[in-house]
Amino acid sequence: MNPYMEEHFLEEYKITLPAISSAGLYYFTTDSGVEYEVRFGRRQENILHATIVFGVLNDEYDGEEYSLTNKGEIYRVMNTIVKVVKMFMSQHPKMMTYEFSGLARDYEPKDKLTARIHLYKRYLPLIFDESWNIDYSGGNTIVINRIK
Repeated sequence: MNPYMEEHFLEEYKITLPAISSAGLYYFTTDSGVEYEVRFGRRQENILHATIVFGVLNDEYDGEEYSLTNKGEIYRVMNTIVKVVKMFMSQHPKMMTYEFSGLARDYEPKDKLTARIHLYKRYLPLIFDESWNIDYSGGNTIVINRIK
């Protein structure tokens, strides 16, 4: 099997669901003990537009939620995030827009797509089918809109 495809078949981590489904706040912990949070923020001007943010919660990463952990768990982490987004989508079927941003790390050029955006691009087709339009034209922000 192609190594690229193998990463998509890794088991997800156990997900802690929000106490209230509308809360949009999910958690999971990797085998190495790294705690992640996945948040779905609604736009004030459009509640059917959700910004998806995820990151590390552990204090050892100095509160920097976008830390690079280098624990060799990125593929399972991404598969877990795919599962979380699908869970949120099933609970909120009327959502029209999702947005991911890939903030640049200090050493990344500000005028090029970040490594995060390249990583997200690999996983978005696992979440969004042909009924969604994935727009990569926003620099380091990807906007996914439901096709009406």
